[in-house]
Amino acid sequence: MVHVASSDCDIGGKDGEEYESVIMVSINYLDNMLETDSSCLNNESNFFKKHSCDDNKEAVFLNRAAHRLNKFKMNISEDFNIHLLKVSRGTLTLLLKCKSKVKERKLISSGEAQPTKNLEENRQKCLLKILLQKIKTCWNKILKEHAGTHR
Repeated sequence: MVHVASSDCDIGGKDGEEYESVIMVSINYLDNMLETDSSCLNNESNFFKKHSCDDNKEAVFLNRAAHRLNKFKMNISEDFNIHLLKVSRGTLTLLLKCKSKVKERKLISSGEAQPTKNLEENRQKCLLKILLQKIKTCWNKILKEHAGTHR
């Protein structure tokens, strides 16, 4: 297993095997399940302004993104939640020596009556869809760089 340092974290599994056989399969499944409108992609969250997959920060971004995935509570299906867990845990498993600096934030309980429940649910789906795309892009960047250095 090859490890590449990225600030506070190391990334394992750079051969792409775990990513392609587990994480990528689940990301594609989740992406297909999330039905969102096209305005989603124009609605960037503050999370992405603070955290990005820049050079030498890939592992830190993936660490924070995987922890963020754990906060999503979607009532879509049990299968959906299992795939969400696979992406999060699979990513965290491939990150080594990461120090988590993620702050806990209270999510709105789905049990409370809210006049904008559908609006909030759609906002959460948008955020999740963008987060999944950015995780996928970041992993592809890491694997592409690895393939370029080991030929």
